[in-house]
Amino acid sequence: MAVMTNSFRKNFLYLLAALAFLLTSGVSAQPSAPSFGTQSSGESAEFLPVDEAYQQDFLFDSQGISAIFQIAPDYYLYRDKLALYRVDSGKKTALPLTLPDGEVIWDDYFEKETEVYRLQLEFPLNLQRSDEPLLLEIHYQGCADAGLCYPPQVRQYTLDPVNGSATPAGTGAEPAAPAPGSASSAGMALPLALLLAFAGGLLLNLMPCVFPVLSIKLLAVSQAAKRADQRHHHGWAYSAGVVLSFVLIAALMLALRAGGEAVGWGFQLQSPWLVAALAYLFFAMGLSLSGLTEFGGGLMGIGSNLSAQRGLRGSFATGALATLVASPCTAPMMGSALGFAVTQPAAVALLVFAALGAGMAAPFLLLTYIPTLSEKLPRPGPWMDRLKQLLAFPMYLTAVWLLWVLGRQSGSDGVALVLAGAVAIAFALWLWPRPQWHWGRGTTAMLALAFALLLLPRLTTVQLPSAATGSYWQPYSPDRLEAARSEGRPVLANMTAAWCITCLANEKVVLSSDEISDAVQQLGVVALKGDWTNQDPRISQLLARYGRTSVPLYLLYPAGGGEAKILPQILTREGLLAELNAAARDSFSASGAEKNDNLPL
Repeated sequence: MAVMTNSFRKNFLYLLAALAFLLTSGVSAQPSAPSFGTQSSGESAEFLPVDEAYQQDFLFDSQGISAIFQIAPDYYLYRDKLALYRVDSGKKTALPLTLPDGEVIWDDYFEKETEVYRLQLEFPLNLQRSDEPLLLEIHYQGCADAGLCYPPQVRQYTLDPVNGSATPAGTGAEPAAPAPGSASSAGMALPLALLLAFAGGLLLNLMPCVFPVLSIKLLAVSQAAKRADQRHHHGWAYSAGVVLSFVLIAALMLALRAGGEAVGWGFQLQSPWLVAALAYLFFAMGLSLSGLTEFGGGLMGIGSNLSAQRGLRGSFATGALATLVASPCTAPMMGSALGFAVTQPAAVALLVFAALGAGMAAPFLLLTYIPTLSEKLPRPGPWMDRLKQLLAFPMYLTAVWLLWVLGRQSGSDGVALVLAGAVAIAFALWLWPRPQWHWGRGTTAMLALAFALLLLPRLTTVQLPSAATGSYWQPYSPDRLEAARSEGRPVLANMTAAWCITCLANEKVVLSSDEISDAVQQLGVVALKGDWTNQDPRISQLLARYGRTSVPLYLLYPAGGGEAKILPQILTREGLLAELNAAARDSFSASGAEKNDNLPL
């Protein structure tokens, strides 16, 4: 049997996700620092704490000072992640390394051959002879053969050449990833993670990410208010659709990560197939709401001729669709909860994602239990049909937004294919045999729908143009980030995606403003933008390092060294200007400036 490629396997799983969504929706026609890798699907392994897996020491002799790593059996250390800095008055200077040859392995996470060290590594420090104590900072990262990769670590030591001693100093390291499944981490952090996930789900209703699904939420409200004796049932059906869809998407994400894919929350919109299928779905729903056909009425749960059972299926499907489109972005407090979840066993992780879905569904469920809500709405009548037709237009706008996302993924050719498929769908719905069945019209309609669906496998991912769309942005890469930091410059890192509406709102309102552009240039800030519209393991790695599973992620690295500060997901001009000034202050001091009176306010 031929071996499936990673790309084919990923697309196959994406297709399964779409099929599972359609089946569950009843239509006929998604803090502890996380591990980068994932545990193997076999028995649960017990992993060592990072400081036991990699123990540092220093050797003082007449030849100078050498650094030593004692590496536990079945663990290894990356050569290209090893770096040393001398810290003097808060300023870091990179030291050249003289490293021995290591073992070359194929790394499943980074998907490339890489050089690693096992058991023991010793190398000399290229330092000038001095009797004065010095502060040394070591950066390193390693993994276990069983499948866990620790986040990058930072350790500081005060070296005393006279006494031949090395004393651990402060550290800027990320917390070591806990052993997956350890009782202490799961038992102590799980209640807090559930609380944060629920609160994040509540706030998700207020995020720009949910804008495309506001219309279907309004449809759900009108459906629940049609009959007072059934509104509770509709509320629970909608909530079940939200929670189960969150769990389904999370389960698929965890399965992909277990298979070696570097995916995060919102991965479903990184697939051109699924983006195109959602564009089809929203376009067809818009046509249905406009009155072209009753096709899709069961999905929307609207229509006086629908039975209560079909209406409940519609509320369930509304919740599932809202989740599928609104889930890619993360709300405040979601980040740390999801970062915890992906380091835990599957059962614990799915429980956290279920709490997230419960938080998102809670406001609507509560509304169905407020009698005054139904009392203030008009009684069922012609207004519901007018509302249905009005809400078709947000459906069309959502389809347009998805086409724009598809253009970022598959280029103009992909957009043209999907537009041709949309025309075929409109033709099929116009022919749909209603109210009497006619074999000729029905067969033609089915052929048109089949034509639209057969276009999806022809969609391919194209190389995106440079993400640096502004005058001051540069495309993100780890090398650019490291080069800017080694120069002692402040760095603003912006991890974004075309399907993240929160990212786009921040881009238009804050990051593209003249005030921010002027401040970046005056303060000498290096601005890096990473585009996660399509899968990029480099961005996935950076997200994982800071305990995030999705975008937006805004990082501000201070001048002169130090750990990055994670900025809020909703940016303001005043807040960002203040942070930029604070991050650049060290570089102004180092250059001999007496005051910072000229910094932007």
